[in-house]
Amino acid sequence: MLDDATIAALAAELHDAQRRRVQVRHFSLRHPGMTIDDGYAIQRAWLKTRLAEGRVVKGRKIGLTSRAMQQASQIDEPDFAPLLDDMFFAAGGRVPFDRFITPRVEVELAFVLARPLRGPGVSLADVLAATDHVTPAVEIIDARIEQFDRDTKAPRKVFDTIADFAANAGIVVGGRPVRPGDVDLRWIGAMLYKNGVIEETGLAAGVLDHPGNGVVWLANKIAAYDEQLNAGDVVLGGSFTRPTPAARGDVFRVDYGPLGAIDFSFA
Repeated sequence: MLDDATIAALAAELHDAQRRRVQVRHFSLRHPGMTIDDGYAIQRAWLKTRLAEGRVVKGRKIGLTSRAMQQASQIDEPDFAPLLDDMFFAAGGRVPFDRFITPRVEVELAFVLARPLRGPGVSLADVLAATDHVTPAVEIIDARIEQFDRDTKAPRKVFDTIADFAANAGIVVGGRPVRPGDVDLRWIGAMLYKNGVIEETGLAAGVLDHPGNGVVWLANKIAAYDEQLNAGDVVLGGSFTRPTPAARGDVFRVDYGPLGAIDFSFA
């Protein structure tokens, strides 16, 4: 376990990296004994700094929900991080490219809670009952820590990703919200277009067999930290497409069929 001083120093590195838009090297390379708990400790320390600056937690994101991503990251469970108020961008608008370093786009569903969820023991039925509505959402992920080391080209470890807010950087919500009981959420599909060209397609069942299962996992996982999901929280359930790189000027459209579409561009 990393000591408190090291955790604080690494969190400060992330904060500075985001501010200056300059990536730092893998924490796990400098601290080979780093653990998942260390990653979350750094994440919490960075969150504390963001909150001190006036930011507000509006929900959570869940990552690494697909089997392929878990295998690639050598982990057997998802990860999570907070969604802050300044991460939300309007559908149909322009997302400022200068807010990011190497942004990528993922297709998801967001659960908006009407009631709190506190684990342990939360079930899928509990999640669906506590959800006011589910809505199409796009997550913008970024990397304040290098994805591949500049010298060795080795990929970063899951500990690095967790520390780095689980790569979370932005969210665009749009389309048509639905009640969780009005549609089989597993069969919600989407097509992602970049500059008019289809790049990715996916089905929400790719998230742990049901996108609500990510919320189940999260509610039970954070109970160990004496935390819970709150009424009004927006919870990104996990991506069901591969990340698509974005550049300044790129125009995105995500078509969810009967649930409408999300349009935005990077400017």
